[in-house]
Amino acid sequence: MSKLLYPAKSTKKKPFLQLANCFLLAGAMLGHIPVIKGQNKPLVDYVNTLQGTNSSFELTHGNTYPTTALPFGMHTWTPQTGPNGDGWKYQYTKNTIRGFQQAHQCSSWTNDYAVFSFMPVIDSLVVNENSRATQFSHDNEIAHPDYYKVTFDNKITTEISPTTRGAHLRFSFPKGHPAYLILDGYTGLSEVKIDPDGRTITGFVNNGRGFQKGWKSFFVAHLDQPIISYGTWENKENQKSAGQRQAAGKGVGAYLQFAPGTTLQVKVASSYISLDQAALNLKRELGADKTLDDTRKKAAAIWNKHLATISVKGGSEEDLATFYSCYFRASLFSRKFYEIDSSGKAYYFSPYDGQIHYGYIFTDTGFWDTFRAQFPLNALLYPTQQGRYCEELLEAQKQCGWLPSWSFPNEQGSMVGNHAISLLADAWAKGIHSFDPKQALDAYYHEANNKGPWGPANGRDGYQYYNTIGYVPYPEVREATAKTLEYAYDDFCAYQLAKATGQHEYEKLFASKIFNYKNVFNPLTGFMQGKNAKGEWSKDFDPIEWGGPFTEGNAWHWVWSVFHDINGLIQLIGNDQAFCAKLDSVFSVKNDVKVGTYGGMIHEMKEMVVSNMGQYAHGNQPIQHMAYLYTYAGEPWKTQFHVRDIMHKMYNSTENGYPGDEDQGQTSSWYVLSAMGFYSVCPGTDQYVLGSPLFKNTVLHLENGKTFQIIAKNNDKDHVYIAKAMLNGKLFTKNYITNDQIMAGGKLVLEMSNQPNINRGTSNDDKPFSVSKTEIIK
Repeated sequence: MSKLLYPAKSTKKKPFLQLANCFLLAGAMLGHIPVIKGQNKPLVDYVNTLQGTNSSFELTHGNTYPTTALPFGMHTWTPQTGPNGDGWKYQYTKNTIRGFQQAHQCSSWTNDYAVFSFMPVIDSLVVNENSRATQFSHDNEIAHPDYYKVTFDNKITTEISPTTRGAHLRFSFPKGHPAYLILDGYTGLSEVKIDPDGRTITGFVNNGRGFQKGWKSFFVAHLDQPIISYGTWENKENQKSAGQRQAAGKGVGAYLQFAPGTTLQVKVASSYISLDQAALNLKRELGADKTLDDTRKKAAAIWNKHLATISVKGGSEEDLATFYSCYFRASLFSRKFYEIDSSGKAYYFSPYDGQIHYGYIFTDTGFWDTFRAQFPLNALLYPTQQGRYCEELLEAQKQCGWLPSWSFPNEQGSMVGNHAISLLADAWAKGIHSFDPKQALDAYYHEANNKGPWGPANGRDGYQYYNTIGYVPYPEVREATAKTLEYAYDDFCAYQLAKATGQHEYEKLFASKIFNYKNVFNPLTGFMQGKNAKGEWSKDFDPIEWGGPFTEGNAWHWVWSVFHDINGLIQLIGNDQAFCAKLDSVFSVKNDVKVGTYGGMIHEMKEMVVSNMGQYAHGNQPIQHMAYLYTYAGEPWKTQFHVRDIMHKMYNSTENGYPGDEDQGQTSSWYVLSAMGFYSVCPGTDQYVLGSPLFKNTVLHLENGKTFQIIAKNNDKDHVYIAKAMLNGKLFTKNYITNDQIMAGGKLVLEMSNQPNINRGTSNDDKPFSVSKTEIIK
């Protein structure tokens, strides 16, 4: 097939995900916040935390909520439109709010935990969550990371500014109306103690699922106004106990009355360790703040410094808003679960063994989503934190016997694959050597040869088959082909770590398994396919049929999941030309769906159809790396075209900002990396594959004090192709850049064009890493 010269401008019809006008971020920030040079306003003002909130069970644009938090904060805060326990805690289409929650939810599909909420009401004391829900308009809502504000139709105004383990809230009640504040204990066991003279509420909540015995989230709330009357209540029968100072039980809460027209400020902090630690968290993080404005000022400064780690110029205001909104969302996960004791040492309550341990711990992430981009982004920008994370993975394995795979914060084992090894191997390949590699490989060996008590990614589902016949058979094991592909990649990561650290026995052991992906490729159909234990291919194969041997996708999505050996996949498909033609077909075939074993249209299917990009389904993880694969087959300009096209069509800064679930920072991290001009196709190696940067000038301010700059000359929405590249003044033809090259600091200068350069980056030496190109015995 002859090389396709892609048009300078896409002519495909834009889906409704892209709105015609850019979302105008409401509200000006405080004047003392510094403006980054070259920007029109503080970076935190570009972030719209409502991005992705127009979501539902049937179709999602992110499944996010307007998170008010600090980077990687232990607690976050959000308005609540949905009932207690509902995964959709905030939906843009709703017009009432029933509370303002301490929240931790990493997905609408998982239960939240350690939740309690405050709700201001006027006139009569209405505690029932449905009855107290109050109307509001988005016109009266401001949503930034450092500051959330909403004024209800009844004129009550609520403001929130965050700290790492707490928040400062301000409730402004209208004059002439009795004023009440309700604390709701949410869905599980709770306790409250009211000290009207000390103007404090203390207690704990215990909601969520799968926690170790003894786990509680303790809270301390200090109020700055006199309390007129008070009592406790419970949210099952909504019974009130006037004048009662203390109560415990299911859904127990408190209510307080204040003078009409009061402006009430509440400083609140929580701890998973003790009430004393919660008080210490409050004193340390909020004690010096006299007003919410003080907390807001500090939060804004923290966010501006954090966001300035990546300085971008040369894009539209909407580009800046989308980029920094995505960077914000990528900076929430994984969440800190540790606290700092009175002597300044980090410690935590372990969700794995129910004991107190000293050290660091992070949670609220699903590795099946986040190993692809969110953790590589963290490894690049925050290597110290990533090193602590790797240490904690091995500590968690000692505490519960298994490497985490999906924690919130207790282990669930959801999805497929053993991707903790991806994080560990990726960190080591990028110079983060904070852990014992022998310990890591021992833990992974146990993971790969056993099945744990939790979900399919806890241990290895179907490992007996995989170890004996070289693949996981279908229908004997559900989602078997997807599991085979991910096991082969994970075994490659173990091989990489063993090879790099001289663990020769493990190197040899895992080298024998990393090509097992070939065992589920059917050369007659040209796809990965289900195969039973007898070696027979599944009958009536259709590549558009979802489910069965695949996880949340179909054969068009999963055929590309050979991150570590794209060269080997090219040989299976035929040659470079055949491979690129098949990549082309993803975007050109009809976007039809067969629901398969799902039995009906799930939201991921609808999102693919709505996006109108053939079988390309960016709203879910399996295919998100696929547009970068042209670089492995001699046609990198197609990667450049498609990556820019995906950024342009699939993302914006509004409530419709994502093409599907945002998934704990992964979908945002794809955009952040891609907008910088590269992507982590194969975590576990030191390479990032080049794409097409969104901005004319991008500067990474690295943790080691150096800077790496990407200059894209002539860059705009039409000039998406790399005509020429220079790295530190020398001609650069490769389609990848290494972590070491970035960390050394320097300058990558790209000359962008509106026509593809079909001669640049086409030699074998210019192609990114594939393990079959090394000396390893196959």
